Amino acid sequence: MKDLQSPIETDTGTSARLQRLETMLLIRAYEEQLVTLQQQGAAGGTCTSVGQEACATGVVAALDQRDRILTNHRSGGHLLARGADPGRMMAEVLGRIDGYCAGRSGSLHISDRELGVVLTSTIVGGELSMAPGVALAQKMGQGQPGGIVAVFFGDGAASEGIFHEALNLAVHWRLPLLFVCENNQWQAFVHRLETMADDAIASWARGHGLPVQSVDGNDVDAVYAAARDAVQAIRADGQPRFLELQTYRRRGHYEPDDQFYVDATELETWAQRDPIQGQIDRLRQQGLLDEAGLTAMQQRVRERIDAALTFAQDSPWPTTETLTDFVYA
Repeated sequence: MKDLQSPIETDTGTSARLQRLETMLLIRAYEEQLVTLQQQGAAGGTCTSVGQEACATGVVAALDQRDRILTNHRSGGHLLARGADPGRMMAEVLGRIDGYCAGRSGSLHISDRELGVVLTSTIVGGELSMAPGVALAQKMGQGQPGGIVAVFFGDGAASEGIFHEALNLAVHWRLPLLFVCENNQWQAFVHRLETMADDAIASWARGHGLPVQSVDGNDVDAVYAAARDAVQAIRADGQPRFLELQTYRRRGHYEPDDQFYVDATELETWAQRDPIQGQIDRLRQQGLLDEAGLTAMQQRVRERIDAALTFAQDSPWPTTETLTDFVYA
């Protein structure tokens, strides 16, 4: 049930920009549906990327089918941008057998060989510990020629020792690895400025010898352009690059975290910088999107989410006979 409606875009034309807006709308609608399911008691806790949709959409649009992805617990957007089927994603969250991992992973550990999604890690920095190895395999010819690896992580992971180990190894071994830091300002329940200097992440990456770009992570066009340039450079010289995307986590660390620790003014400030509304406004101002086009786009997304929910709810539960599948050899 591979999703063929979300091709990986690699150009900067009008159709690609509209497709990226629709991808962001899909990510938002999918995660809002997960929140509803959690509130109804139909799904367990999940970590959403509401407010960060431009990061996933822009970076993944710069990749192609040769490339591999490793990501973290806030991974729904990365998978959907890669072309994951929202029905199979939702079935996985509901613990059904038609999910990507046969209902074993929930929302936090989904992987899929066909999509090139190697790992989703709930361990902070866990994806960083494996990314150099996957990139080394690509370099040694175990992937498709010219393929690179993109690893997504948050600012919290940049405070882990494995962050520095991974950067050092990638530079030393000249690995085709794109580090993507989604700096969403919050490390679980602690603001990043309580644990690091304001410009620490980019400075640390430069200190390891990586070329660094720090861009507005809520502007999908800026994210795409930076990621495209970094990917092209990695393909050309085989050496790692680093992107820091300045964005914001609009919902709690997990559902149902009520964000009591966040100042309401801060939430409102970042709500005014919503990546989806920002892209809608830009496309309208440039005459590339009208109300009819936006309504049609929103309707397509709603139909896909409704179909995904029906598919997931109709999917069977695993049987007790499969209890030890994928566990023992």
